[in-house]
Amino acid sequence: MKKISLVLFLTTFSLFGQNDAKTCEILSKINALIQREHINPKPVDDSLSVFVFDSFIEELDPSRTVFLKSEYDILSQKYRLNIDNLIKDKDCAFLTEISTVYKKDLLRNMDLLEKIDKGTVDYELKDTIRFYKKAFPIYLLDNQVEKVWRKKIKYGILDDIAQTSKNLDSIKANFNALAMHSKNTIIQNELCRINSILQNESGLQESLYNHFCSYFDPHTSYFSDDSKSSFVASLSKEHLSLGLNVSLNKKSEIIVDELDPNGPAFLTGKIKKGDQIISISNLKETLLVSCASLEAISNMILSEANKNIVLTLKRNSGKNFEVLVEKQVIKDEENTVYSFIVEKDIKIGYIKIPSFYADFEGNNGKGCAQDVAKEIIKLQKDNIKGLVIDLVDNGGGSMEEAIKLAGMFIDDGPISVVIDNKKVQTTIDDPYKGMLYKDPIVLLINGNSASASEFFASVLQDYHRALLIGSITLGKATMQTIVPLEENDNKNFVKVTVNKFYRITGKSLQSLGVFPNVVLPEIYETIFPKENNFPTAFKNDSINPFIRFRPYAKNNLIQKVLENSRLRIVNDDYFNDIKTINKRIDDLVNQPKKAIPLTIDTVFEEQNKVSDLWEEINSFDSGSIDLNVYNSDLNRFLLAIHPSEKINNQFQLDALKKNHYLNEAITIIEDFNALK
Repeated sequence: MKKISLVLFLTTFSLFGQNDAKTCEILSKINALIQREHINPKPVDDSLSVFVFDSFIEELDPSRTVFLKSEYDILSQKYRLNIDNLIKDKDCAFLTEISTVYKKDLLRNMDLLEKIDKGTVDYELKDTIRFYKKAFPIYLLDNQVEKVWRKKIKYGILDDIAQTSKNLDSIKANFNALAMHSKNTIIQNELCRINSILQNESGLQESLYNHFCSYFDPHTSYFSDDSKSSFVASLSKEHLSLGLNVSLNKKSEIIVDELDPNGPAFLTGKIKKGDQIISISNLKETLLVSCASLEAISNMILSEANKNIVLTLKRNSGKNFEVLVEKQVIKDEENTVYSFIVEKDIKIGYIKIPSFYADFEGNNGKGCAQDVAKEIIKLQKDNIKGLVIDLVDNGGGSMEEAIKLAGMFIDDGPISVVIDNKKVQTTIDDPYKGMLYKDPIVLLINGNSASASEFFASVLQDYHRALLIGSITLGKATMQTIVPLEENDNKNFVKVTVNKFYRITGKSLQSLGVFPNVVLPEIYETIFPKENNFPTAFKNDSINPFIRFRPYAKNNLIQKVLENSRLRIVNDDYFNDIKTINKRIDDLVNQPKKAIPLTIDTVFEEQNKVSDLWEEINSFDSGSIDLNVYNSDLNRFLLAIHPSEKINNQFQLDALKKNHYLNEAITIIEDFNALK
């Protein structure tokens, strides 16, 4: 093993040495592009150097089990305040030195893991483990490495077997067999993960490029052709696809969750729901799922450069088998606008917008704004008296689509002010005269509603064209565009922040988010990441746009409707139960943890706190309501023509019938209609 490791060690580093000049060349081009195009470019100075060094080391060694303190101190002294100067001098040998130390330490860890694998783990040895929420110092000493890794593996084993049963006595009775199996799995996965890092020649370079980019703001990033392809695919409703959805089970295995009956995976006749994906290959390289990052797996699957994918699967603990799947252009049902009718005393339309998708490549106009317009026309044929637009978990997408969509709901006027990198203010006006829909609107938003979603929501809120209910949005008020490093470069790209947008009031939602008119608690809202959590996020500011606009609804009417809603929510058992669950989630995730003894009893108790909460969340009863939700007449007709879409349609229907947020939105619209 040592001979093989040494060969790999030398081969990889010679490749890195050859790439130093190329790395610096790309960094210089990235910097030139950012300085030219970015809304607020920063100088390349010591601040950048500290940020890049610290975030790079944090990514390489988040659990502090790789770098020795002595190694880190040397690297820090040489480079933490000097990377900026080295980049300017086109000397990127620092990446080779850092990666050399890193990979040497990874090989050391591999040897240690093999030693631990061959030996025994002392479960009687008294020891403790600490958990850290944030980054902590590099502390590893040469004579402590084995102890640290033995503790890490021991905790992994105890944590793994604690999940095998809710009965501690049963676990203890079968402890030796469970521990032996778990030990082998955990160590092999660690070895596999380290091997993946050692064999990924471009991984550290791309990581460095991204840390450099994110110094300027959290949304400026480097894209290889594969990562660009997968990003663009995620913002489209039609793209090359395998036609399957996957999920992670409790063991973090990737399982086939759904198959599109019209998709290429289903049409092979060899893949079934529940199959475990063992590895993924694009015929050039293979990723073992157990040790590859989710980002690498996603890029391989989504990249349009990979038209043929070989999946290695396992079914019901049987033998592995391979299936070659050729991607086809298919509709992404989970990223497509859809609508229903909800009826109480009156008919109200419901439209879900999963993202502000657009046809970025084909220019055929198949964007979400056009799709929403089609759904509104369908719903109006059924004589709806109000509309609920659902932006929950909508992470944004095309700003052009958001502008078009906002224009459909106001008659005429300005909808936003945009500032570019020349500090020029441009007023964006409604692109359409007149309104496609005139009756009351309620928007559903949450902490994952971001960017284009926030833009659209803020326009309708400022015009009093819609009432917003839910939780505070992410807080991203910037626009990005994808630019190649050079005119004919189709391998390297930068997604760069080029504009900031402001509300027509002159205020910005940047870092603050859009505040709903009615706040509704949502499970997990205390742990949703926010824009202001990122250290390089832009601060909130405001401008004086000198814009006149006329709100649609009278403020006294709005306040009466909102007060009625707030009174209902205060006394609603469902929403009060969510507050209780969120308090438990916050205590578990956000509060500092005490050091715990490394024993099966203690780890079992800790694991059960997590699993009990997880089970409570999954079984949380939302069945106290049963809304009357059904398809519009035209959609029923279309389903008869396309029966393969009925399963997904029924799933959406069933979920909405128990949706308390939709129930409150409908009640608000009924209130509004009754009071106006």
